[in-house]
Parts: sequence; structure tokens; C-alpha cells
Amino acid sequence: MEPVAAVVATEALRAEKLTLLVADNSAGYFGVSLDRPGKPKPYQARVWRGGKDVYLGTFATAEEAALCVARTPEGQAVAAERAAAAPALTSEEARQQAQAEKLTLRVAESSTGYFGVYRGKPGLSKPYRAEVRRGGKNVHLGCFATAVEAALCVVRSPEGRAAAAERAATAAPLTSEEARQQAQAEKLTLLVAKGKTGYLGVHLAKPGQPKPYQARVTRGGKQVHLGCFATAAEAALCVARSPEGRAAAARAAAAESRGTLPAVRSGASLKEEGSTIPPMPPGAFFKEEGVVPSMPPDAFIKVEVVVKEEEGSVGRQRQRAM
Repeated sequence: MEPVAAVVATEALRAEKLTLLVADNSAGYFGVSLDRPGKPKPYQARVWRGGKDVYLGTFATAEEAALCVARTPEGQAVAAERAAAAPALTSEEARQQAQAEKLTLRVAESSTGYFGVYRGKPGLSKPYRAEVRRGGKNVHLGCFATAVEAALCVVRSPEGRAAAAERAATAAPLTSEEARQQAQAEKLTLLVAKGKTGYLGVHLAKPGQPKPYQARVTRGGKQVHLGCFATAAEAALCVARSPEGRAAAARAAAAESRGTLPAVRSGASLKEEGSTIPPMPPGAFFKEEGVVPSMPPDAFIKVEVVVKEEEGSVGRQRQRAM
């Protein structure tokens, strides 16, 4: 049996209406342990049954072992407990989760606002259902407390991924105005900068190529590539959707409200929370020169204003303000 990749295991779980159970351990999954590093099948799957540790088998990947655990009664019971205890995702949380998985929630002109999401009977704890078209039939994917959770389930499905890939292949590049409108709809901020691309975190990496612009952020002290885009505005929108972009926009808004807009060097990379290079709000330009250093409390500033008269005047007038 060939190793099962994470995405394949996830799709298999979803098709069987199961849940891949993650855990904070060396393998990353509940009931899975890395027992034989270097061996063809280093991962073991185990569950606790009838007061005993039950061995389920060895597997080439952690995902295969996790799939085995999820299919057991014990795995399904743990998944049900987690689902009952987990709070419903907010719209913002669902968007962040989709971004982390490199997915896009597909909106639609419907009562729920999302493609493949339908509203059931009012008053139910999980009134929204997710459905896709598979093999000529409508396939029910599950019921959810919020529409955005159902939309996230839809885009995670094989049909949702295929539809997203098809749209990406055929969609025309966003213009600057369209990118701004999309950012406004998602309550995001495109971070501008003085440079070749005009946007912070956006680089012209492949001139002459169909998608010459790259979106990058600094995450965990490393440069993270977010993707290539046909226009700088599209790349800027991708940056704005990232956790680093959201944090930078919040810091810029706070600085603007205080009237303290620090200078940022041209061509700076967007960094995660705690960066020493804070971004500027839209419409600002970044300069290195002319930065006013901090001054002691008892200092004063001397300002000289020179007013020039029309050509042919007798002389100049100088006005000083202390």
C-alpha cells in the first residue's frame, strides 16, 4: 500500500464522515506514535479499549495511522466529544482557517451568502448544511452552527478544491480598483510602499512571466512565499489576508490614530507581530531621509519659513517663528 498524503487522508475521512484527530505529540495525531524512525513503516496506531492498550498496526505515514484510528469506535467517540465541546467558528476565524489551508471561501448570492451552503429548519443547533454535486447527485457533507463553517467544509471537499482551481485558471487578474474593493469587502487594508510594486510585501520577482509578482511575509524569522500573481494588487491582497498583514494593518491604524507614523525603509519586507519594521497605512509613502529623532522633554523646535516674492521684487522677506 502506497503512503497516503495528508490531503488524501483528509478527503477519505470527509467522504466517510470522519474526523482526522490532531494531537500535541511527535506524530501530530491522536492515537499515533512514531516508534520506529528510519523503518519503512515507522508509525503505530493504538487506542484504549476495555481498559487495555490495543495495537492497530504500523503505517508508512502518520496520516495513514491517523486514518486507521479515526475509523475505530474510539476515534469516532473522541471526534464526537470534540465537536460537542468546540465553539462555532466566527466569520473571521473561518477566513483565517481557510487562509492557513490556502483555500478561499466561495461566496454566492443566496440566503446564506456562500456557495453550497443551505439553511435548514430555524431553531436547530446546527441549521446550516453543506452540500456538493458528486456523480450527478447532491452529497450531504454535514450540518453546522454557522454558515461560514459550512462554507469551509465545502471548499475543503474535492469538489470545492477542483472548483477553486478551475476559477483560478480562468479568472482574469484583479485590477487595482477591484483588489481595493475586494479588500474593503473583507475589511482588509492593502499596505502600500514606495518601491517598484507600490505595495509592502510584494516583489517583482519574474519580469516577463504570466505571474511576475510574489507575495512574501516574514514568519518565525523566515521569509515565507505566499504565491505568485499576475498583478501587484492581487499579491497585495494576498499579503493583506495573511495573519502578518492583518496584524500590520492593525498596528498602522493604531499609529495613525495616535498621529505617530514611523518611517519605514523602501523595499522593507512585511514581518509578523513584533517586527521592528512597522507598516504604513494606505496612501503613505516611505522615506529614509528626514526622520525626526526623539527629543528630550525640555527641548524646543526652531522653525524658519522663507517667503519668496514675485520675480523682480526688491528683495526677500524672512519670517521666523520660535
